[in-house]
Amino acid sequence: MKAFFRRKTSILSQVASLFLISILVVGMITWFSQEADTDNKIMKQMEDTAKSVAYEVMLAVKEYPRYKWLLRYWYEHSDEMDIEYDVEFTPDTETARKTALFEEHNPGVDMRYAVDLEALSEEDQKLYAEVAYSWMITRVNEIRRAYPIDFLYCIVTDKDYLSQFFLFSAAGRNQERGDEYEQVYRLGKTVEVEEGSDLQEGMRVAQKYASYLANTGKYVDYYIYLDSIGQCPVLIGLTYNQSELLDYIHQEAVRDTQLAVLQQVILSALCLFLIWFFILRPLRHVQGDIRTYTETKDSSAIRYKPLLRNEIGELSDDVVGMAREIDDYVNRIESITAEKERISAELELASSIQMHMLPSTFPAFPDRTDFDVYASMKPAKEVGGDFYDFQLIDDDHLALVIGDVSGKGVPAALVMMGTDILFRSLIHTYKDPAMVLERMNNAIFNHNKEEMFVTIWLGVLELSTGTLTAANAGHEYPAWKKADGSFALIKDKHGVVIGAIENMKYKDYTLQLQHGDKFFVYTDGVPEATNADLQLFKNDRMLAALQSAEDGTPHEILDAVSAAVQEFTGEAPQFDDITMICVEYK
Repeated sequence: MKAFFRRKTSILSQVASLFLISILVVGMITWFSQEADTDNKIMKQMEDTAKSVAYEVMLAVKEYPRYKWLLRYWYEHSDEMDIEYDVEFTPDTETARKTALFEEHNPGVDMRYAVDLEALSEEDQKLYAEVAYSWMITRVNEIRRAYPIDFLYCIVTDKDYLSQFFLFSAAGRNQERGDEYEQVYRLGKTVEVEEGSDLQEGMRVAQKYASYLANTGKYVDYYIYLDSIGQCPVLIGLTYNQSELLDYIHQEAVRDTQLAVLQQVILSALCLFLIWFFILRPLRHVQGDIRTYTETKDSSAIRYKPLLRNEIGELSDDVVGMAREIDDYVNRIESITAEKERISAELELASSIQMHMLPSTFPAFPDRTDFDVYASMKPAKEVGGDFYDFQLIDDDHLALVIGDVSGKGVPAALVMMGTDILFRSLIHTYKDPAMVLERMNNAIFNHNKEEMFVTIWLGVLELSTGTLTAANAGHEYPAWKKADGSFALIKDKHGVVIGAIENMKYKDYTLQLQHGDKFFVYTDGVPEATNADLQLFKNDRMLAALQSAEDGTPHEILDAVSAAVQEFTGEAPQFDDITMICVEYK
């Protein structure tokens, strides 16, 4: 299969294949759309005709003022009635004899407009119902024969629409009337309806919305709501046999599809010729020029001039221009590559200088048993803007600092190194964290043309008493684990970030550490570490990682947090520096 796709073929043959596929697709679309469109038009025509016929039948029924009484009587006495079907209005019929007998019993009563039927005797009620039924059948037959429909009838269905009781059915000329399928049914014929069928749904919808057209396969049924007998709806129905219509639709779809395909074939052939003459032929010449230049590296060997000044002509000119610029570009690339290598080497050197400025030998104070401290920094780029440091001011005071410079890369690294130098020079002079931050703030503010700011947490731990004095300049909340508890955030008061406003004042706060307590500070690269789904690590996960190793050494605690961050972020790139310090007061 791979060999087939790798085999060299011309664009013309590929385009021809696409055209062939397009022709087939157009043919199929035409086929289905023509069938659907014709089917929809015919169904709409059927529905309009059915609605007209149904209303005509409805008017014929409602000509009788007591049509509701007639419907109920026919329904309830269907097995008692002696019906003369499909008769003409002539004097020699049984219906005419019954009419004369009724008029003899009820002189002056017009049968068509009789109203007080309950006052009649049972015999006359039966006569009236039989005569009216025969007249109704004759009128409905005339309507049936005036339209191209197969069946016209009136049914009574139960409240669940699972049966059809036929009140009357119209017959065409010479059409057989009986009780068999596809015959014109007699009064009282009952047909069962399948549960969940389109026929059942059609009757249900017709009662609810007055009418409905149901497609049941070979036949199309139309129902219109007439009245109800108790809870049983009375519906007028029409049925079309659509076999011939379906054949007609199929023939029309085939004819239209053939015409559409023929038009597509002619158009495709013309398009293919024009594509070859105006596109592929000139492209072959341009391709030849490119190969010539590839072999000779001589731009003067490119000689083709297209006949038309179109996109291909511009492409030919561009090939010539490109060939002339390639040599210059190669020279520039060589120069840029050398410059990048020099910058990369300088960045490596800067990274090495930066990392060596920070304490990186652990244990940092191997001769001290009253505390243990461990720190780590993982820059997001070659050099970072985070920093940490710790210094023994004297035998009884340990200074800790952690900071985060706004921005990344070399500028942030330079600010970071200057801030760390300020810390080392000021902490031995003042020892008070708030005072040190004030001096650092003014020093950075006065030389901060780039408007880069620093968040800093700075603390001094008195080793003899466990008193931790600290100040916070917009940095993250530290976490404190007491000897008898778990890590929890310390919501200390934040001051303004370093370098933003001149002469800012900062406030110290104190915490009393007990033997066995651990103190953890970090930069925002920990809680804001992001995974591939752009979710943040957050402080809750950080505290969980701290607590998972809370009985370990500071080194083990930082390793646990680093592992948790790495597991959370996975293959997602690191966007910010990750820096942490943990100190244990023993």
